[in-house]
Amino acid sequence: MKTVTSAIAALAFSASASFADSPVVLNAVGTWSSLTNFQKHEEPFFNQRLRETSDGNIVGKIQSQSGLGLKGFEIMRLVKNGVFDFAFGLPGYVAAENAIFEGADLSSLTQDIDTQRKVSNAYYPTLEKAFADIYNAKLLMLYPFPSQTLWCNGEVNGIEDLNGKKIRVYSTTLGDFVEGVGGTSVTVSFSEVIPALEKGVVDCAITGTMSAYTAKWNQVATHAYTLRVGWGLAFGAMNMDKWNSLSADQQALMQSEIATLTDAMWAETATEDDVAISCITGGACKVGEAGSMTLVEPSKADLKARDAIATDVVLARWAERCGEECAANWNATVGPILGLTAAAK
Repeated sequence: MKTVTSAIAALAFSASASFADSPVVLNAVGTWSSLTNFQKHEEPFFNQRLRETSDGNIVGKIQSQSGLGLKGFEIMRLVKNGVFDFAFGLPGYVAAENAIFEGADLSSLTQDIDTQRKVSNAYYPTLEKAFADIYNAKLLMLYPFPSQTLWCNGEVNGIEDLNGKKIRVYSTTLGDFVEGVGGTSVTVSFSEVIPALEKGVVDCAITGTMSAYTAKWNQVATHAYTLRVGWGLAFGAMNMDKWNSLSADQQALMQSEIATLTDAMWAETATEDDVAISCITGGACKVGEAGSMTLVEPSKADLKARDAIATDVVLARWAERCGEECAANWNATVGPILGLTAAAK
């Protein structure tokens, strides 16, 4: 009897040890498979880097939202429900839940990437709390897509030509900008932009410079109007229950590796605008086949008009949506960096 009991105990110990040694598996969803951020950063990080740096203790598995056929607004709801452990996505797509998510990338307010990173860092604690409260998620990173500019199927020579045009947007704050120039904002998923431009559902569409090039928008759009109207700020967030299930060492490893990933993504995005614009307008192109879009650079008058719309329309509307407390928080965090004040009526 003693021998049998010992054998059972040994088997139980063996099973327990085996279970303890089994790796943590993180199921993740990324952004768009055709774009640089997924191909060069998100996918290698989850499918290779985590396994290597953790000695197989953490195993990531990632699929793109485009490959899964998901819409941007669905991503964090699926993380909240535990369908995915981790997600990369854009705050603009989750802002329908709360306007607070828009605060670090309001259309047209930030015009250079160094300032955008300062804004992101200043607003990070606000977003961290919002992700925890609304989505039961741990915010782990913010990173940018390239400059968000306008790509039109038809002649556009300046900001006044946007008046009356139907323009694709993917966030409320971009819609505010479009309406500020006298256009009509139309929400179209990224994968549907090319047919929307072809069929005249939209006249122009907003996305990042490299995103437009790699998605081959130049096949249907004729004019690249490089008026910067945003950065396409993105996030990486983990289901809070999954995060809390990690050991302290595993959490420390994740945070260290994600910090390195974040720096790499900011650094690469800083170089992509010039490369993409050159490629898509028939200039030198080392990353693929050159397009033939007409390059239209904004004039000083265009920039002045954009700045007025940014403060008088974009910031004012957002403050109204978000409320007094939200606007006051923005004024204390982001406002001093940009020298602006949001006032909720």
